[in-house]
Amino acid sequence: MSQSHLRYVVVEGPIGSGKSALARRLAGYWGVQLLAEDPASNPFLPRFYRNVASHGLATQLTFLMQRADMARGMLLGDSLASPVVSDFLFEKDALFARVNLDEQELALYQRLAQQLLPQYPVPDLVIYLQASEQVLLDRSAARASELEQDFPEGYLKRVHAAYSEFFHQYEAAPLLIVNTDHLELVDGNEDFELLLRCISEMRGQRSYFNKSV
Repeated sequence: MSQSHLRYVVVEGPIGSGKSALARRLAGYWGVQLLAEDPASNPFLPRFYRNVASHGLATQLTFLMQRADMARGMLLGDSLASPVVSDFLFEKDALFARVNLDEQELALYQRLAQQLLPQYPVPDLVIYLQASEQVLLDRSAARASELEQDFPEGYLKRVHAAYSEFFHQYEAAPLLIVNTDHLELVDGNEDFELLLRCISEMRGQRSYFNKSV
């Protein structure tokens, strides 16, 4: 799969996977536009981490509105006239909504999503970063310490399980599944070059990159 044919690449993965850092590196290496989510701009997120039940719906609807604006920008602004690397799938909001909302809230979210979220482009390639549960928990704990925030008890495990289930069934775009347990894709040049080779040699709808020690 030649990089020149990749107009829209998405890097995804649960908290602690390193998706945003890898998306930045790929965009810089290829010299293309980076489309990045901005969780810090969601004013409900800090309150959500303190009380999921009370602030889950407001948090999800705010993210939904942000994604809707981004989707319209991609469609109306014709941003795919130039290649793009993104650090999120538009489908991720629905994934988090199913984790965070109760039955009635989820029904409301889904009704609003049908009205607010326009038809969004399908990626040419999705890179899904996965890791063992303990590795993800350790990385997430380090991230929480850096951000001076604590994730709710059991939240990270629920998110990680939701990602695994989602990508087990994902068929919308070509998918490269990368196990990052023993990879250094952000600062390490050797592993990054291996990833680039996997991308260029990928054929078909699903491929795997797993480096053993």
